[in-house]
Amino acid sequence: MSIYAISDLHLSFGVDKPMDIFGKTWQDYEKRIESNWKEKVKENDIVIIPGDISWGMTLNEALPDFKYINDLPGKKIILRGNHDYYFSTKTKLENFFKQNNLDTIYILHNNAIDIGKYILCGTRGWGNTEGTDKALDKKIIEREKIRLKLSLDEGKKLQEQNNKDIIVAMHFPPFISNYQEILKEYNVKKCIYGHLHRIWTIYD
Repeated sequence: MSIYAISDLHLSFGVDKPMDIFGKTWQDYEKRIESNWKEKVKENDIVIIPGDISWGMTLNEALPDFKYINDLPGKKIILRGNHDYYFSTKTKLENFFKQNNLDTIYILHNNAIDIGKYILCGTRGWGNTEGTDKALDKKIIEREKIRLKLSLDEGKKLQEQNNKDIIVAMHFPPFISNYQEILKEYNVKKCIYGHLHRIWTIYD
């Protein structure tokens, strides 16, 4: 079993928001992702998708994007990004997945998941420059710290059972506020993050 990570898919099969307005790099990127995914990922592999998955504003608008992901090989674990506006609660999302037979996608939100070699924890995170309201940014950052600790506490419980290393997935890089200090506190040595639209990491 291999563990892959890819973020910021920015899918828009259910809404009119094509990504190729940002340049040629995005032209037919969904087909290229699908082709490379099917070439590399096997059914028993895990793919971590840390946020910015769909431009859909509602779950129904995001449904074609989730169907696209669900039909790809592997077990997918998603967490919320700053553009995942459809995301309200984990329970609503899980119920929606169940109702629509989306059975290969799992949600990381205030919880931890045993993924074989590792225990996966994580949260969205936040950036200091996401909005003009600095007080609101600070409030969100503090809330995300709490979510990260909740997830890591759940991870520690799983770790007591099998002594596996914990890895963390975040949408935003952990280089702001004291997210890094939290990772050090919980002895986390690896963190996967997105948001920057750069190279993804593969864990074998």
